Amino acid sequence: MRACTVLPAAAFVLAVTPALIAQDPAKVAAAHYKVAFENPSVRVLRVSMPVGGKSAMHAHPDHLAVFLREGQATFTGPDGKAQEVKAENETATYVPAGSHSVVNTGKTPVDVVVVEFKAKEPGTATLPDTRDNLAMKMLAEGPRAMVYRATADEKFSEPAGSKHDFDQVVIALGAAQMMLSIDGKPTKSKWTRGEAVFIPRGVAHESKNTGGKPVDFIIVAIK
Repeated sequence: MRACTVLPAAAFVLAVTPALIAQDPAKVAAAHYKVAFENPSVRVLRVSMPVGGKSAMHAHPDHLAVFLREGQATFTGPDGKAQEVKAENETATYVPAGSHSVVNTGKTPVDVVVVEFKAKEPGTATLPDTRDNLAMKMLAEGPRAMVYRATADEKFSEPAGSKHDFDQVVIALGAAQMMLSIDGKPTKSKWTRGEAVFIPRGVAHESKNTGGKPVDFIIVAIK
């Protein structure tokens, strides 16, 4: 297992006071932070902010940020210290718990998927570096999870009853045809960019590339 690392996009992680300011971004900055879904393990937010947009001071627990387009923003901590940050398209970073306000100072809208972790402590599951018919490139790693940019080739499939000992958040990077059935629930077959799905650990599922061409997506594998 690799040591915990944070990629350059994590430059916006600011020093914060030990007592985090507890504002929920989905409440104090609801115009920009929308809850995609929530369960006992994670909360997934879709963050959209126009050029010049601002958010009030808010707090996140440990989380991962997946950037769906390049951009630039200024993050200001509770101590008033500000930092300008540039993020590249389809990159990710692991961010420790903290508080900040945000201003989009770039020339493009902000488009980010944030995966917040709810467990008090990191899990202990072993996360895979490789999977059959799935090319994987690590984007970020932290104490709680790893993020991969993955490409499923035309032969990629997981048979019915497949299980993993880790949670997964799967984020589509474009329109795609990928069959996914989780615990006997209705099958998902079509995806749009930025759409996210949660696959719980230990739960039977089935998936298959049904589009006849490679499919790109992000996997957040949670210990």
